[in-house]
Amino acid sequence: MARYGKAAGKSVKSAMHRKKRGTLKSGKGGKGGTVRSRKQAIAIGLSEARKKGAKVPRKKAS
Repeated sequence: MARYGKAAGKSVKSAMHRKKRGTLKSGKGGKGGTVRSRKQAIAIGLSEARKKGAKVPRKKAS
C-alpha cells in the first residue's frame, strides 16, 4: 500500500520547482526567507498537500 497519494507527489514536485526558481518562501504566508534546503522544500510540499486533503501520513510527534 502506497504511503503517499499522487496529489502529494504533485505538491512536492511543485515545491521543488519553486525552490529551483527561487520563489519558494518559508514561514506563515511566505513571510520568511527564500528556501534553499531540499529537505525544507519537501516538507513545505507535504504540508501544502495535507492542507488540500491529499493522502499524506501524519507528522511524527517530536
